[in-house]
This record gives sequence, C-alpha cells and structure tokens, in this order.
Amino acid sequence: MPDPVTAPLHVLVAEDEALAAMALEDFLSRKGYRVTLAQDGQEGLERYSADPADLVITDLRMPRMDGRALIRELRIRAAGLPILVMTGFLSMEAGEDDLTADRWQPLVVLRKPVSPQIILDTLASLAQAAKLRPA
Repeated sequence: MPDPVTAPLHVLVAEDEALAAMALEDFLSRKGYRVTLAQDGQEGLERYSADPADLVITDLRMPRMDGRALIRELRIRAAGLPILVMTGFLSMEAGEDDLTADRWQPLVVLRKPVSPQIILDTLASLAQAAKLRPA
C-alpha cells in the first residue's frame, strides 16, 4: 500500500474529447500526479466511487452525464473535493446551477483553451487550499 505522505495526488479527469484527455493525462503524469480518465460524467462518478481522487477536472458538456450533474453527485460524496471546471461553454446567468454559488465550492472555472501551466498552477492552488500536500 502506498505511503499517503509520498504517494502522488490523484486527479480524476472527466473529458469527452479523447485527444484533450490523453494530452492532459500525459502532462499531469509527467508533473507527478496520478491520473484517472473518464469519458463522461457517469464514468467519472463510477471511477471516483472505485478509487476516490484528491482533485477533479471536468468539462461541462459531456454525453450521458454532464459536468454539472457530476459535480452535484461528487458534492454528495465529498463536499470539500477540489474541482477544476474547464469548458468552452459557460452560461454566466445566475441560478440554481450557478457555479459561483457557495454550495459548489471549492471550485475554479477556466474557459477553454487553457494553457497547461495555468492548469498546473490552478491544481496546486486548489490542493493548497484543501490542505493537500503539493504534487
């Protein structure tokens, strides 16, 4: 069993664009993270249930279960789970699904395209805020 102090932080990536997901997996793995990929929210939830992640990166628009539904389900399981949303589409209208609402926190939303360094910096910031050790 890995030592929790030295084991890499585990990131679940829910992204339906296969090339983007694989590029992100490769980049984060090279930076010391353990990465699990999911093609949509439903698979992301299944993978999280089988092997809980320390951090989650999700798109909003995905088949079967979208990112908002995934976030709602993850919040039931782990209210303080740090989540990074990367999306090309984001309605800024306030309402029940407003991602800035306190019930969604801790959560950061970045609009695609996003540079790998911004992703890395944002994950480090989320991990620090959640008192996870740095990757």
